[in-house]
Amino acid sequence: MSPRLPRSAARPAATPPTGTARRIIRLNYGFQLLFNLLWWMPVFYAYQKDAGLSDGQIFGIQSIYYVAFCLFEIPTGLIADRIGTRNCLRAGAVVMTAANLAPVVSSSYSGFLVHFLAIAAGRSLTSGAASAYLYDGLRAERCEEHYLKAEGTARALGLAAKILCWPLVGPLMVLVHPAPYLLSALSAAGSLICVIALPRTATQARGAASPGRTGKPRVPRGGRGTSLGDAKAALRCVVSSPWLALVMVQGVAVFTLSRICQVNLFQPILLDHGIGESAHGGVLAAMTVAEAVGSARPQWLGRRLTPVAWVSVLSLVLAGTLAGITLGGSWTTVALLCVFAAAAGFAYPIQRKLVNDAVPAGAPRATLLSVESIVDRAVCALAAVAVGAYLSAGHLDALLWHSALATAVLLGAFQLVLRSMRTRSGAGGDVRTGAGAHATVQARPREPYARHSTTRTGR
Repeated sequence: MSPRLPRSAARPAATPPTGTARRIIRLNYGFQLLFNLLWWMPVFYAYQKDAGLSDGQIFGIQSIYYVAFCLFEIPTGLIADRIGTRNCLRAGAVVMTAANLAPVVSSSYSGFLVHFLAIAAGRSLTSGAASAYLYDGLRAERCEEHYLKAEGTARALGLAAKILCWPLVGPLMVLVHPAPYLLSALSAAGSLICVIALPRTATQARGAASPGRTGKPRVPRGGRGTSLGDAKAALRCVVSSPWLALVMVQGVAVFTLSRICQVNLFQPILLDHGIGESAHGGVLAAMTVAEAVGSARPQWLGRRLTPVAWVSVLSLVLAGTLAGITLGGSWTTVALLCVFAAAAGFAYPIQRKLVNDAVPAGAPRATLLSVESIVDRAVCALAAVAVGAYLSAGHLDALLWHSALATAVLLGAFQLVLRSMRTRSGAGGDVRTGAGAHATVQARPREPYARHSTTRTGR
């Protein structure tokens, strides 16, 4: 029997991050935590009811919010690639601060409408820019192997902050009624301080488009140096890179299932299983803990499967838990919801790294990430319409089963397309799962885009 290899030989240790990389990672933690710490989230429905809004007005504003988010994603990704991701994060933090103050200034329908429209604008300004800044900043420091852990830990810290802060909202509202919105504005202002402290060097986000001696961005060959040029370049990247488009489509299942379950169906599921509203906060806290653990430790999934395979497996886990909820009692439902949250936590950072790895060098990264976000939210908007129809008809169980089956069909089609691409690429298997045929979910140096370039996939 051969002796067991030491741990260091089986899994080489990652190169320690540079000082600048550590600064980027830590400030990104602070930005993500404070920017997304919306103290009003658990009480916004009751707050608007107290302000005199009807259910139709409240949910009408929510519908407008989702549509606005999709529309804002189109120009904000272009803006990030023109003015730089760091400047875009600044703008997003300023807009978010003002957005959280809108209900304090005007606690009316128009005030809340302006609030949610500004929230959509602020979040869309940062949705792709934050990930692009972190990815490119670490790559500039040759520390890209730390990206996956940094992305997951940032999400986990944000979730942990919500667990600690949300239970305090009720008592604080008794003391100062607009406290949730004032604290949210204060948190957003704190995220602005984090952005201001970010290193400038990490704003060189696009290899061929990095600044020259004059400090002005160099225009990639074939580009026109305009937002329209970036939009065209992003569309050409998606069309000419089947792998990038395929990875984006795979993420739709994760985003849609998690969003619909954790936002739209969370309370209906609990009420349908006899779990009263008084226990909803505790269940939500338990789910948030499970998601935070998964987000912080995606490397626990190990080496047996490639990252793209792990995302597919986790998507099936999400679908399976939804189907299982229809068969179990109250305690089983709570347990399955926690499993659902943990699977979503594992999947998010892995999927985000897959998309970033698939973006070609010199491409408008933030614009492409906005394209992914638009696709996710467009599908989610359609799903929300279907959810309303199912719930109105009293068919919650049918909705959960149909969601699970639709996910299975989507992933089955994804695997067929992936196998077809591998067959066309030959026995060598040029179509890779993000970081190579034997990649793990742990971060590794980014492979040359030539593996997924037009000259390879176009043959």
